[in-house]
Amino acid sequence: MLRSSNPILSKKDAFTPAAPQYGQNPYGSQFDQSGYGGAPVQQAEGRMTMDDVVTKTAVTMGVLILAAAASWNLVPTSLYFPGMVLSGLVGFVVVMLVSFRRNISPALVLAYAAIEGVFIGLISKVFEATYSGIVAQAVVATFFAAGITLAAYKFFNIRVTAKFTKVVVISTIAFAALMLVNFVFSLVTGGGGLRGGLVGPVSPLAIGISAIAIVLAVFNLILDFDYVERGVQMGAPAKESWRGAFGLTVTMVWLYIEMLRLISYIRR
Repeated sequence: MLRSSNPILSKKDAFTPAAPQYGQNPYGSQFDQSGYGGAPVQQAEGRMTMDDVVTKTAVTMGVLILAAAASWNLVPTSLYFPGMVLSGLVGFVVVMLVSFRRNISPALVLAYAAIEGVFIGLISKVFEATYSGIVAQAVVATFFAAGITLAAYKFFNIRVTAKFTKVVVISTIAFAALMLVNFVFSLVTGGGGLRGGLVGPVSPLAIGISAIAIVLAVFNLILDFDYVERGVQMGAPAKESWRGAFGLTVTMVWLYIEMLRLISYIRR
């Protein structure tokens, strides 16, 4: 059984090779085991392919982009802040629901994409209003970083070791905990916390935090690529392609937000 340290992709039954249903021969025949025919039996569950993951990732990202465009154009300025807080919190809850469910739910995956799309649309509009053109720059930087990471993973034949996985996972959890504390502190004080505000002087600490976050996001992409590839090789059930798409989407959203922040620091 294939297991992952990625909390989004590490369900107990995730990426277990698909098996024939009870009463069915391993060749998928519609006839009974005697070879003389009989009642049809249920077909074996399909296996996940790389095309499945790519297609479902495109669908998930498409929903996210449509929701982002809708929130960008339809949400009034007075609702930007409460909209970002609400969509961010609800999106986090949906991530937890998807992560801890035994079976992957395509509906929840698409719900996450829609909710996170609202958050992305609003935060992008806020940054764009202050730094013209920054959204296009962040989008290009995000896909460039993801493309370079995938190319390096494939062409340099990167092998994900247990030690590498452990370091990345522990670092990601520690970073997330720190950012959660910083978020609460910012809400209480009304300031920007460790990362500073949208405008004004930029501290080396804020730049360093964004740089660390981008590196961690890229490392998580490597874990995602490795896990999906091994899942395909092991013959995971076709439905698990939704889990792979979900993990990749979550990481890409994180990478985009961090690119948005870092570029805003550079442009100051």
